[in-house]
Amino acid sequence: MMDRPMYASPEPAPPPVRVHDPLAVAIGNASLLGVGYLILGRRKTAVSTGIITLVLLSILISAAQWWCEALLLLWWAAVIAHGWSAAGGRAGRVTVGGQRMVAFGVTVPVLLAVGLLRFDASRIEQRVAEAREDGDCARVLSDGAGAWFGHRTAGAPMISSSDEAVEACRRLRTAEAKLTAGLATGDTNSLNAGFDILTSVLAEPGNKRTVGTALDGFLGRLPTPDACRTVTVTDWLRNRRPSPDPLDRSAAAVTRTAPAALVGCGDNLMQAKEWTNARTLYQQLLDQYPQDGGTEAAKKGVRQATLSIELANVRSLLEGSSDEQPVYCTSPAKYSGAAPYGKGVNRALFYGNDEYTDDLPGRWKAKNAADAELIVCVGERKQGSTVETCTYRSKSSGKLYQVSFHKISLPVKVYELRTGKLVVNRKVQIGGRSCPSVIKYSSSFLDDFGPDPDRYVNPSKTDVRAAFESLIAR
Repeated sequence: MMDRPMYASPEPAPPPVRVHDPLAVAIGNASLLGVGYLILGRRKTAVSTGIITLVLLSILISAAQWWCEALLLLWWAAVIAHGWSAAGGRAGRVTVGGQRMVAFGVTVPVLLAVGLLRFDASRIEQRVAEAREDGDCARVLSDGAGAWFGHRTAGAPMISSSDEAVEACRRLRTAEAKLTAGLATGDTNSLNAGFDILTSVLAEPGNKRTVGTALDGFLGRLPTPDACRTVTVTDWLRNRRPSPDPLDRSAAAVTRTAPAALVGCGDNLMQAKEWTNARTLYQQLLDQYPQDGGTEAAKKGVRQATLSIELANVRSLLEGSSDEQPVYCTSPAKYSGAAPYGKGVNRALFYGNDEYTDDLPGRWKAKNAADAELIVCVGERKQGSTVETCTYRSKSSGKLYQVSFHKISLPVKVYELRTGKLVVNRKVQIGGRSCPSVIKYSSSFLDDFGPDPDRYVNPSKTDVRAAFESLIAR
């Protein structure tokens, strides 16, 4: 039997050994994108490294503290060192051109971008800081608006400082809007809200200048075109609780604008016939700013308002018809603007029993309370002293009757309007003609009772004037 030849199969070739360039791996990991681990073929490690890097970047962006940057820098150094070590370090001194090109092609642009963004973030921070120091919120907002996510990633602490300044200026803009509304409407709630914001921003470091600029803008718009609205604002500022901060500079603006506003508002209220409120404002100036140059105008205003209040009160007490006695006759009041009860003819307002007072001369009578010196209250007539008694014969019965003629007695009260005091309280008697040749009376068919045995004289205008003249003319 012949032996069959035996054939041996060739041995499989061993897999090629993959060579890694430690420098390329280290440089690739310096991008923090896991490029070095990808060169090593460690995809899971690359993904894990990327996740950790994202977490650290998130912490850096949200916290924006220098220690976060230090932590990220340590992580960056650790990833580089680990990549170098994993590729063999010094023991594996192998140069692979392709790996280095990939590593440099990714890492250099990343580091260059980070560097440029960090430099730009520094410039933004510097410009914002300068604008903040100048108190210029408009520049702070415009310069700070240039920051974006890239700046916040590459220079988080610097951009965070800018963001704080921008946020403070935004709040100051809100405060300015509130203060402007308060100036436009006199709404003290808006003023209070605006100053609360100023106080809170001022409590944060670095905002003294910007708060001062916002406050100056508000105070510079005082006084407002409306004097009474200015008074509302300055009163609120004056009553604001003092505090040891720059906001108390508002006190100087109050001293500067309040006196003129008080006078102006008082004058406006006088024109609107709100005399009590006007007097309160004039008096407020005298009490709070006694050394101000507007005190003379305020004193004059107090006087005018007081007179107007008194006159309005007198007029209300005199309401009613001239034939009836008004409330003034029992509850008199003064009008300090009236002339005193003195020598000569004192013009008067007459009330009650105008049957006789209508016969008085026109030059004795005032047109209204503002022109009068006296208020004369005349009561109901009664029989005065007997002037003459005459005998009359009835044509129908032939009987004789005695008829006595009496003066007209009128109770009169005279008040001096200037003081409201009663200056005369007596009865005046008006004389007149008596015992006419014929008198008329009524009688029945059954009996003749005769005329009334007591009758009034028939006065003339001269008689009425004579009775009142001693009250009016002195």
